[in-house]
Amino acid sequence: MPAEWSPHQATWLSWPHKRDSWPGKFEPVEPVMVRFVAALAAGELVRINVLDEAHERHVAGLLEGKANAANVRFHRFRTNDAWCRDHGAIFVTRDGDDGPEGLALDFGFNAWGGKYPPWDLDNVIPPQMAAALGVPCETIDLVLEGGSIDVNGAGALLTTEQCLLNPNRNPALSRDDIEQALRDTLGVSQIIWLGDGIVGDDTDGHVDDLTRFVAEDRVVTVVERNTADENHAMLAENRERLDAVRLADGRPLEVLEIQMPGPVEFEGDRLPASYANFYIGNKTVIMPAFNDPGDEPARQVLAAAFPGRNVVAIDCTDLVLGLGTFHCLSQQVPVFK
Repeated sequence: MPAEWSPHQATWLSWPHKRDSWPGKFEPVEPVMVRFVAALAAGELVRINVLDEAHERHVAGLLEGKANAANVRFHRFRTNDAWCRDHGAIFVTRDGDDGPEGLALDFGFNAWGGKYPPWDLDNVIPPQMAAALGVPCETIDLVLEGGSIDVNGAGALLTTEQCLLNPNRNPALSRDDIEQALRDTLGVSQIIWLGDGIVGDDTDGHVDDLTRFVAEDRVVTVVERNTADENHAMLAENRERLDAVRLADGRPLEVLEIQMPGPVEFEGDRLPASYANFYIGNKTVIMPAFNDPGDEPARQVLAAAFPGRNVVAIDCTDLVLGLGTFHCLSQQVPVFK
């Protein structure tokens, strides 16, 4: 599995349509998506799953004049919800005679442990994506969401115990079984385990709200310096684990810290607002912002990590009500033959 910063042939999205995911606040979501697509389409093709012809016209109308239409393709692939990182295919590459060949992996999807039925449409999206690209699709007998893993493209994978060892995913599999499945399917050799995820994360601790590779030996991780904050203890414990990591060749990880934004709440419940849920495009890194004093310092950390890319911060105060932001909504398609 290539690292996210490796060249993309496209980014794949599923356009939001499930109003219950943003109770009473669906209207602000689509303008944020338009800004997201506009930023991406400046540097790569954006493929968008829509429900039907009418939905395609609606989304195309929203994007008209705002995003590069030549870099947008629509696919009438019906979904239950918008979280393409988790229900979409995960693309890997294999060595071929004429360059890297693509393979779509179709992992099982059960809506984060059966939390949000129905998920039947989402669970059949990967083979449709593969067919659209003309690449083979391999069914994997493992429940796995894309947001639960992050790779450096050189053999290392980040994940969390809270998610991958949760009995609501693969209850019959041991830790060793899961590690072996990751090695076999994603071409990794080293599994780096963090502990728990942030408060408000209904995915049971997806790593893409915690720690992300930004180079083979460098990660960005969120921290909470306020010891009274409910995220402090678990983020501090994860930070200690990162200090202990040595890559296969003995190198330690360089760890860049980003302070978490202040709590974002809806009707008294804390939402999983995290700067770690950024998406790395070919020319642009799109970072969620939260109308918080920490927005610009976080953007500057990412700008230093990606000097060849423009880091764009987009307000996700309304979008995060759906319990995810840009990384959760997107899936990269690497360059392959």
